[in-house]
Amino acid sequence: MKYNRVLVWFRNDLRVSDNETLSKAIQLGKEIIPVYVLDPRQFDTMEIGLPKTGKFRAQFLLESIKDLRESFQELGGELLILQGKPEEALADLASKATADAIFFSKEVTSEERKVEAALEKAAFAMGIPTESFWQSTLYHKDDLPFPVGQTPEVFTHFRKEVEKLSKVRRIYPSPSRINYAKDVDISSGDIPTLKELGLEEPKPESKSWMKVKGGERSAFGRLQSYFWEKDLLKSYKETRNGLIGMDYSSKFSPWLALGCISPRTIFEEVKKYERQRKKNNSTYWLIFELIWRDYFRFIAQKHGDKIFHVEGIKNQVDSWRRDRSQFEAWVEGKTGVPFIDANMRELKATGFMSNRGRQLVASFLVNDLGIDWTWGASYFESQLIDYDVCSNWGNWMYVGGVGNDPRENRYFNILRQAKNYDPNGDYVRIWIPELAAVPGFSIHQPWELYSKQLRELKIQLGHTYPQPLVRISSLERA
Repeated sequence: MKYNRVLVWFRNDLRVSDNETLSKAIQLGKEIIPVYVLDPRQFDTMEIGLPKTGKFRAQFLLESIKDLRESFQELGGELLILQGKPEEALADLASKATADAIFFSKEVTSEERKVEAALEKAAFAMGIPTESFWQSTLYHKDDLPFPVGQTPEVFTHFRKEVEKLSKVRRIYPSPSRINYAKDVDISSGDIPTLKELGLEEPKPESKSWMKVKGGERSAFGRLQSYFWEKDLLKSYKETRNGLIGMDYSSKFSPWLALGCISPRTIFEEVKKYERQRKKNNSTYWLIFELIWRDYFRFIAQKHGDKIFHVEGIKNQVDSWRRDRSQFEAWVEGKTGVPFIDANMRELKATGFMSNRGRQLVASFLVNDLGIDWTWGASYFESQLIDYDVCSNWGNWMYVGGVGNDPRENRYFNILRQAKNYDPNGDYVRIWIPELAAVPGFSIHQPWELYSKQLRELKIQLGHTYPQPLVRISSLERA
């Protein structure tokens, strides 16, 4: 069916390349109107008292919107910026702009689906059809070897099935031009500042190596740099658990989270790299991680709001502690356990933390402090620059023992992890300067120096480092 004028509502698909929603709108509409709606509900305060979207996430989002607007301007169009509830703002825009269709990308979790349903209802009442498109995953949901409702509960089973029986679809080409509806007498709208959203500007952090900027062009720049200029893909599997620097892992996750780049684009670039440079376990492992991302999205669709409930998908009895002071110590990086505190301080200062760090701090909150895992998931939601609703809550359920994990307890021995990944304490010294003078691996267990030596060290430094929140023996258990 052909349409005269199509509204293209951008959500977590902030790109023009490999964007089925945009491609279909260009194909089926004589004219299109791209639009992004800043929903005030995204900047509300959560029950736990944290902003739903913190300053780092918000800054990356605004940068990505700006980049998308500039892409449309280069194509001879414009990206309209609206503020308000999308289901209301889009219906109002459709009426004013005499649009006869609304296209958008489909999401899976309840808040987003409620907005979709409300928009579809409002559009139906106006006689305007809506079309939604699935494009958030590497494997399209229609190409799975099973219905989404029968997604295997164990990742390995899911992976083997899709690798054996499913194929990754080809990407949609970037448009060379668009037929933008230029006679629409509606303001294009301004991109708000963080202050206007009720957030403070992030302060530059001299210790941070996380140098990323939102937007599709930055995403492709990172892809070019990581794969081709620095040739880092060939050793991805060996370096991905690193802690220091920009290049120990791909760092694609912030752009994937907002859809500034699609997983299929990365997949195709991996295949190109394998043809032209090298094919090994590292090239496969990057695709493996994209499959993990798919898995959590399909699990979220299968189980619905259970992924947000403290009982998880296993419906386990709630036996968690809710100690606000210990939770705040964890958030602030003041638990008295250096490897945990260093990771948490990096997150607070930058909005990012390594994958290894995320597993460790989550295990510590859940298994050592016994604190409600949903509190940790909520803090990550607020803070992480690469927050993805399905991956975040799926991973936290996993660590909390109420998700998709065949093991009963996913406990990490912190000292053993420190010995493996920060044996000389270099990472801890960056983020915990009050311990910088402690030599070698001793920095990971300063409680061993709570003697005359450390008392003298405290005097030299002029400040102290806290005692651990939990018994040392619990950290040292096998």
